[in-house]
Amino acid sequence: MKPNVTNVIIAGLGGQGVIKASDILAEVALRAGLDVKKAEVHGMSQRGGSVSTDVRFGEEVLSPMVPPGEADFLVVLAASEVEVNRPSLKPGGVLLAPDLVPEGALANRRSLNVALLGALSAHLDVPETLFLDAVRASLPERLHAVNEAAFAAGRAAVAAVRARPA
Repeated sequence: MKPNVTNVIIAGLGGQGVIKASDILAEVALRAGLDVKKAEVHGMSQRGGSVSTDVRFGEEVLSPMVPPGEADFLVVLAASEVEVNRPSLKPGGVLLAPDLVPEGALANRRSLNVALLGALSAHLDVPETLFLDAVRASLPERLHAVNEAAFAAGRAAVAAVRARPA
């Protein structure tokens, strides 16, 4: 029997917090008592180049890399990276693109990575408190309030999409 593993790819450009977001997600999975593996792919990522990370978690994870076309969730921080990474998403998988969270909903656009983690959290069966604890543990105290607000904005964006008539 194949173990139940959740596959998440986080993609964007260097400097957007792709790796920080994957670190936070991996910490959430650890706090939830799950096996977690993470892999990073850096292009010309110093500033502005493509960056993607694979985060896999579940009862037992054998490999850190998400198999091609098997991502349950694709979290993309830069609009230019959506189509580049879309083939990674499995049929029926969930794309969380940067336009999901209105720019005006964020006090600081640099917290988009945490906002999209908030959106992702609305799709996962993991307590919200574990996400918030991991965000606080991963960021300096001076950034807690703005990132907690961004996380809430991401969750609210998913709730708004779900509330729209079909």
